[in-house]
Amino acid sequence: MSSKFDSYQKRRLASSYISVVISIALVLFMVGILGLVLLKSTFVANKVKEKVAITLFLKDKVSQKQIKTFKESLQKEPFARKIIYTSKKQAAKRYSKEIGEDFLEFLGENPLKNGIDIYLKADFVTPEKLEELETRFLKNAFVADVSYDKPLINLLTKNIKRISFWLLVLSSFFGLISIILINSSIRLSIYAKRFNIKTMQMVGATKSFIRKPFIFRSIKLGLIGALIALIGLAVVIYYTDKYIPSLYLITDYITLSYLAGGVILAAFLITWLSTFFATQRFLNLQTDQLYY
Repeated sequence: MSSKFDSYQKRRLASSYISVVISIALVLFMVGILGLVLLKSTFVANKVKEKVAITLFLKDKVSQKQIKTFKESLQKEPFARKIIYTSKKQAAKRYSKEIGEDFLEFLGENPLKNGIDIYLKADFVTPEKLEELETRFLKNAFVADVSYDKPLINLLTKNIKRISFWLLVLSSFFGLISIILINSSIRLSIYAKRFNIKTMQMVGATKSFIRKPFIFRSIKLGLIGALIALIGLAVVIYYTDKYIPSLYLITDYITLSYLAGGVILAAFLITWLSTFFATQRFLNLQTDQLYY
């Protein structure tokens, strides 16, 4: 009879541990997916920003040697990602192709100017910094005019800020939900051992001595759950990269490192803190309160 009861208790305990691991794995998997979206949203936003160019139209009196020197100086600037020079002749050919006729035939002369397109680094694509660059270039002796799409920059900056804000809110919400769910699972598993905790306390065991095995066990379960979550995330990342290779998920080792480290750290901290406070609660209860 005793052996049957012990076997039943072991099965019940194993079932409890499995449910805790599954709960942790599912929650961390969802948090990992959201973390991946949050991390890659910055990458996508930067890629969009880096397609923005500011165009410098040069004065006709500027020589080719001066243009070459000017281009080289621009390439060394911290804001420049890529420099493309377009001569007035090239611009005329391109424009004639777009409109379907040679406009130079009836104009008699080329009204276009030599231009330099500066593709900026993502950090410099903001309305404020672009205005600073515009003011700076207009003072340059070689530059006749500066052009960039101001409405697009304002709209882009506004939308990126809005999306980032809501992603942060969503991440915080799911982070809180994950803490609550994992905490509840661990509290339930410790609740089943509340009488053992009180018995150990009554025979003279210290609180830290009683807590230690529970904390180690919970951390172990949390890390197993984190490993399962990471395997699930790896599958999602593999297939996402297969169908959307432009995101460079598999080769983005920095993002993957942050993601894996974040999932493992979350599993460790949440399980450790949840177990600490759950065991502390039962340690502080009176014996007759354990039945409620």
